[in-house]
Amino acid sequence: MAGFVLPLIIVVIVLALLASLPYWLPARVVALRVLVFARVNGEEGVPVPGRRHDVGRFRSLYANPAANGRSRGAGLSNLFWYWLAPGPEVHQEHLEAGPRYDEVARITRQILVRGKEESERLTQACVTRVLDELPDRAQRTVRLRDLMMPVWAELYYELVFGTRCPPDVRRLIVANADDVVTALKCCGLRHMRRRERMTEYLRQQLGAGTIPHPLPTLLSAEETAQYLQGTFFNTAVVQMSEAMTHLVLAVAEHPDVQARLVADPADTDFLDRVIDETFRMYPLFGIAHRITTADIDTGPELLPAGSVLLFNYPEYHRVGYDHSEVYDPDRWLTLAAKDSNFIPFGVTANRACPARGLAPVTMRVVLREVLRRYQVASSAAHTRSIPNRGPCLLVDRRLAPGPRRGSLARLRLADRWADVWRSLTQLVFGSYMVWDARRKSLCDNYFAQLGDGTEGGTTKIDAAGGGAAGSVASGRCPFPGPADSAPRQKEGDRA
Repeated sequence: MAGFVLPLIIVVIVLALLASLPYWLPARVVALRVLVFARVNGEEGVPVPGRRHDVGRFRSLYANPAANGRSRGAGLSNLFWYWLAPGPEVHQEHLEAGPRYDEVARITRQILVRGKEESERLTQACVTRVLDELPDRAQRTVRLRDLMMPVWAELYYELVFGTRCPPDVRRLIVANADDVVTALKCCGLRHMRRRERMTEYLRQQLGAGTIPHPLPTLLSAEETAQYLQGTFFNTAVVQMSEAMTHLVLAVAEHPDVQARLVADPADTDFLDRVIDETFRMYPLFGIAHRITTADIDTGPELLPAGSVLLFNYPEYHRVGYDHSEVYDPDRWLTLAAKDSNFIPFGVTANRACPARGLAPVTMRVVLREVLRRYQVASSAAHTRSIPNRGPCLLVDRRLAPGPRRGSLARLRLADRWADVWRSLTQLVFGSYMVWDARRKSLCDNYFAQLGDGTEGGTTKIDAAGGGAAGSVASGRCPFPGPADSAPRQKEGDRA
């Protein structure tokens, strides 16, 4: 009998251990990732907020004219350039201040700034076409980020080209944007051939003269293609897809909010409060870095030129609110954004998001159309970086009264187990990409080739990530080290 009991106990222990994996392993892997990244890359940067600079100095430091360096002088830029290649040196968010940045920013605004009615009309047409492609089904499980990407691919194509996006080009844009964001989340390696196909398409269109907008005169034709790719078909598509994923997922998790939105779709005030509360809890930016180009006297200390400031958006958005962990759109009935720790699109003085006027208008249209067609429900994990891409149930309002019994339980279980394997994948791929980015040193090599300390040259780097030989690799991880770290966040929140 004893010979039977002992193996049985061992089996029970093993099964219990396996069953518990989703509850403890992902958090341990996240901690290991941070440790590996810190050991591989060293420490860099001044966290804001942090021990040295509290949340009260966040906005003033962010808006300081001397906090205007973007890439040069920050080892962590090597990692961001690696993720955004090809053409990170002409990506609008990574161009240094100067004539080229000024021209690029002006042209981006010209392309994006549309009247409210035109923006709504274009967005309605795009979201209608994408949702019409879904076959009739009483209930389906989707990944919201995957569902949303074609919508924004179509919209930004139409904004840039002034015509409807062909289906094959939409697939090209989605494949490019998905590859970028998958690498950013460390859920997969980057595929440069996939991205290069997008660049080649833009080269062809520029050669054919099909873009009905003024284009940068200070960029070469190759740089212009990469600027369009990085700004509109990487960042815009990715960020808006993530924004809509957070918004729909938040509504799916709060049936009372969803009921109010469905009962009165014309209540724009409430819808805007829902959007603001979503941006507060799930800001699109994690940690934004800026390099000081002159000394900044903060009072308690002098930040010398060349300091790398790490602005922690999630932490800033958590402080100064009653019950900040609670999703409460009606908190904005008595709060004003300008008086709160709330900068979802950055600050005007320091590269505010160029789509800050367009984004809320278009998000309203997409959410209303989704809720007109579907009841949404989800039990999946919802973190700022949503490495799970936002699993959600769509229940057709014409065909079913609500989610099938057991659907949310199955979704929760599947998401928890997927998080186990995903966290291990992120550890392996993330560690490799940090190492590879440091080895290639794209940013360091680019500025070493410029040589004279000025921004605006046309020196090129290999689109796949090769750089000039002999440059010192100084890439370090954008994750603050333990000595002065921002509060730890959930899985994937720092990507």
